[in-house]
Amino acid sequence: MSDTTASSPACDLRGIREAVCVHTDKITDSCLAKDCIEDLHVYLTVDSQQLLDCATSVRARFLELLHVDVAVESVPYSAGYFTVDVTFYYRVIADAIVCSGRANTVTGLAIFSKRLVLFGGEASSRVFSSRDTTENLCKQQIQSGSLPKAVVEAVDPMILGSKMQDMCACSCGCNCGCPAEAPSIPESLLACFDEELVLSGECKRLLVTIGQFSITRMERPTQLLIPSFDYCVPTKTCPAVGGANTESPCEVFSQIEFPMDAFFPSRNEPCISPADSCTGCCRTGN
Repeated sequence: MSDTTASSPACDLRGIREAVCVHTDKITDSCLAKDCIEDLHVYLTVDSQQLLDCATSVRARFLELLHVDVAVESVPYSAGYFTVDVTFYYRVIADAIVCSGRANTVTGLAIFSKRLVLFGGEASSRVFSSRDTTENLCKQQIQSGSLPKAVVEAVDPMILGSKMQDMCACSCGCNCGCPAEAPSIPESLLACFDEELVLSGECKRLLVTIGQFSITRMERPTQLLIPSFDYCVPTKTCPAVGGANTESPCEVFSQIEFPMDAFFPSRNEPCISPADSCTGCCRTGN
């Protein structure tokens, strides 16, 4: 990697108009995660579970990350450190093969939880806002006013494998009644499925192995004094699409730029010229 500091142009501060105070979030700690979760239990819908109980094999073909729940608590006797409980909720779609050899689509919910310990710093002040409301206010919400904020960034997982597990010896369509601890699932996530989920008593289970990439960071609000060059004024005109526009859909489509970043997400963004920036990120030949 080339040295980006030795040949950087000197910062031209003549364009600074004023010094302004901004409120932002300071990252106190962060970490990368590459989790491989083996044999994750998928809670299927009622109809999907009936199909799986009669199936001879199953193969997962689609996973979607629905939501990530994040909870922060202080670590006793470790000043400045906090536990971060992260729970991932996935929608899983698979093909179940029945005795006739026909593939049937089954769908369900998979849940993965983990705990991290990150440094969040100490703060004696509590944060309140005009947007806060006393409606449904509880003790936990009041105490959370001095906690740092945990943020999790994640992408849809990769399917690494799937299999079917027999829970107990029973015939197709029975209710085994095998003991199982039902998970606590938010109502908003249950509403993402057209049917109720089977949380216990299934004859067979769908297990998936997935790979999950994520970034977790701890943040605290702070105030910074930064130089201000000018206001951010938009430089392009909003295109007219629909309404009284008489252009055909194909003509409108032809004006849309190809979404190159969707196909090459690691492509570097073009940087501005050194004459226009103090960073001087552009280099000849790069």
